[in-house]
Amino acid sequence: MDIGSTIRAIRKRKNITIAQICEESGLSQGFMSQVETNKTSPSISTLESIAQALKVPLAYLLLKKEDRMNIVRKNERRITTSGADKLKVEHMSSRKNVRMMLVELPPGASTGDAPHAHEGEEIHVVIKGKIYAEQGEDAAEFEEGDSFSWNACTPHLVRNIGEDTAIVLISIYTETDSGLDLL
Repeated sequence: MDIGSTIRAIRKRKNITIAQICEESGLSQGFMSQVETNKTSPSISTLESIAQALKVPLAYLLLKKEDRMNIVRKNERRITTSGADKLKVEHMSSRKNVRMMLVELPPGASTGDAPHAHEGEEIHVVIKGKIYAEQGEDAAEFEEGDSFSWNACTPHLVRNIGEDTAIVLISIYTETDSGLDLL
């Protein structure tokens, strides 16, 4: 764990000196220097004092880099296509077992010729357009602002029944971090 580098980065970003941290926490400058260079491992109570001086939650100092906020700018999204209709899929963000994507369905396009199933739970929000969705014996039409969810292990299908391109925001949770692009 690289707590020292995290502390140093926060301190510099907030324009706080080591002396200011020491004044507020009661720690020596030499000790703080060793903490920031990872030459010593502070106790939890010492980390709590440092966190208070930095005005950050203690838990933030303990997070691994991969557990911190991940930012994907609009122009940096990975774009793929899916299915026979080559649906445009913008991968917005992912977090271990959760993926979020924007899917564009041209008029008449669908997620496949027949319902399909895969691992996971899905939540859909219609951002634009009009779609038809079915899962097993359940089926409904949805318009902008409507949402629906289902267990993806039951065969399902989504089709654009409108005259314009439909855009659907989809979030998929899977038990395993398979890295698959499920749709």
